[in-house]
Amino acid sequence: MTTLLDVVDLHARYGDSHVLRGVGLQVKSGRSLGLLGRNGMGKTTLIRTVLGYVRPSGGSVAWQGAATTGAAPERMARLGVGYVPEGRGIFANLSVRENLVMCARAGVDGRREWTLERVLATFPRLAERLDHGGQQLSGGEQQMLAIGRALLTNPLLLILDEATEGLAPLVVAEIWRTIATIRASGIAALIVDRNAHAVLAHTDDAVVLAKGRVVLAGTSAELEADRDALLKTLGV
Repeated sequence: MTTLLDVVDLHARYGDSHVLRGVGLQVKSGRSLGLLGRNGMGKTTLIRTVLGYVRPSGGSVAWQGAATTGAAPERMARLGVGYVPEGRGIFANLSVRENLVMCARAGVDGRREWTLERVLATFPRLAERLDHGGQQLSGGEQQMLAIGRALLTNPLLLILDEATEGLAPLVVAEIWRTIATIRASGIAALIVDRNAHAVLAHTDDAVVLAKGRVVLAGTSAELEADRDALLKTLGV
């Protein structure tokens, strides 16, 4: 399998705060990686550093073998990375249709497996609200819109940061079903979520961060089976 994302000994700081302390991980084509850790352990900072929103203070990031350390977010998007940020980041002053269509394009390899029609079939609620403004949607609908928008870029890797945070249980279940569909479609994924057991059930591999370092890594099945280690590092 091709290694899409390769992070080696990555460090990042916010002023005097040393947040990432030598993080390393890989995401391979067609595989999903869970990124776990308690609040404040560096998960979102890691994602933002990989994507170029935060400049690393050490280490390297590579995409398909080519160095991308410190590359701008727009370059990472053009290379085939889709991003669903914590907080969703939809355009509130645009309609659902406009939010989706503005991002629709073929993937870097020319694929158009995810079309507007497929996104609307995946999220029927969005089909019913195409002319609604982004600000008129519920939190769950906004999350569906954010995921659908990212899928319409036909990414090689989809990064989801806290995709189920603050949502009602029925909506959370729908989001996880969608994540399972994405995984089955062959798109690689990097998934951050507070529900560690759900993450492990929907990923192939996983890493756990604590104080900016990787403290556990392996297949998701191995980590799920090691309940003592999960309890110690995550409290679950």
